[in-house]
Amino acid sequence: MKNIFIYPILIVFLISSNFALLGQEEKKETPDGEVSVTQHTARIGGKNISYTATAGTLQLRDEEDNPIALYGFTAYTKNDESDLTQRPITFAYNGGPGSSSMWLHMGVLGPKRVVVTDPGFTPAAPYKVEVNEHSILDVSDLVMIDPVGTGLSKAIGKAENKDFWGVNEDIRSVSLFIKQYINENDRWHSPKFLLGESYGTLRNAGVMNYLQGRLGISMNGVIMVSAVFDLRTLTFQPGDDISYVANLPTYSAVAWYHDKVKNKPELKAFLEESRLFAKTEYTLALMKGDQITDTELKKILPKLARFTGLSEEYLRRAKLRVTEPEFAQELLREEGKTVGRLDGRFTGINQDLLSQTADYDPQSTSISPGYITAFSDYFYRELKVNKKHYYHTSAYARQGFNWNWQRGGSRGFPRSVNTGIDMAEAMTQNPNMKVLIMNGLYDIATPFFGVEYSIDHLELEPEIKKNIIMTYYEAGHMMYTHQASLEAFKRDFVGFVEGR
Repeated sequence: MKNIFIYPILIVFLISSNFALLGQEEKKETPDGEVSVTQHTARIGGKNISYTATAGTLQLRDEEDNPIALYGFTAYTKNDESDLTQRPITFAYNGGPGSSSMWLHMGVLGPKRVVVTDPGFTPAAPYKVEVNEHSILDVSDLVMIDPVGTGLSKAIGKAENKDFWGVNEDIRSVSLFIKQYINENDRWHSPKFLLGESYGTLRNAGVMNYLQGRLGISMNGVIMVSAVFDLRTLTFQPGDDISYVANLPTYSAVAWYHDKVKNKPELKAFLEESRLFAKTEYTLALMKGDQITDTELKKILPKLARFTGLSEEYLRRAKLRVTEPEFAQELLREEGKTVGRLDGRFTGINQDLLSQTADYDPQSTSISPGYITAFSDYFYRELKVNKKHYYHTSAYARQGFNWNWQRGGSRGFPRSVNTGIDMAEAMTQNPNMKVLIMNGLYDIATPFFGVEYSIDHLELEPEIKKNIIMTYYEAGHMMYTHQASLEAFKRDFVGFVEGR
């Protein structure tokens, strides 16, 4: 009798234990989001602002309510707002792809700002962090978003990080996060804005269309900082000359800044000349390929040299085609310097005067340690995020990070990524939506003429195209490192949001 009872009991115990272990495993794989909530005050836009900061993760669920990710974010909401239908909210992110949002966060949008040397090398710690009087919190609540692989964001449940790493995949997950945040925080009737920088603008164009077309959420406005929509304008693909045309006016701006333009004219007029030359004589010369004659070459070389600051001999050897890293290395080669990619005003030491292309970006190496250090201290010490959670400033070091650039195509052929098409569709179907595009004149990473070209080729109706507003700053990709541009950025943002 003893054996008859002991074995069933043992079996039941083992089964129960296994179910308990499975439950623990399930719980481990699908953790709930974790946030830190803190209270703050700051003087922003000439007003004393009391606000709540919520930093951490949200458990993101898919369309079938399956947990798929812990999505990292930092939200700032102004206190004592009784009517949220009148309080705008801005969802913001950086680009990469694979970049966290700390650049916009600590550079221009958030309540604290790291001060860097502009343009020049920022010394090591201690860094100067100050209240950002130009933050947007006086006019809009703010949600800084870190896509999967960046910040605290990671896949959970049956999902894997790689499921989020692609143009389409990224647009979908960011859109799902925005919808879920809106729902969980009762912001359905608030005026809503997107703000993205760099690849974040390519994402913006897709998200604005995805939210509107698939999730039923229309944006009041979209802000593009240092934009790119059509990757052909900056990738210098073999046999495709559009990148050379798109970059030329930016080369002109950088050459002008470094006094490489003879009889230096006024900047705005010079760039207008460069635009005209780029879309006419220069384009025609490139179209001829190796059929260009010596006579034609001799005629165009002096003009191209004037607009680039490069020698005629160098341009002849380059066959009129100079890529961005080649330009950065060649412009100040005789001075032993290389110029910045993100901001052509910055210069660094050129250790290899025989090299064809730039080895590093002086702007990036100058300011990155300051941003990373200041943000890390602020995130964990002031916002009191649990220090056991590792904040990834970039996804590039994550295992298996490899971006899927496929977006489909026509007749079975793949096409280059161009989310300008998505933006055009969203704006056409919502003719009240406006887009603000902020351009740095010295930004070689995302050239302003490339953006102008992309917009001019969307075939928008005139009444829709007038809803696109272009602003320009005498700075680079992160124009807000430049004090005058930072102030202009805020003015332009306020004017855009309040003019909705």
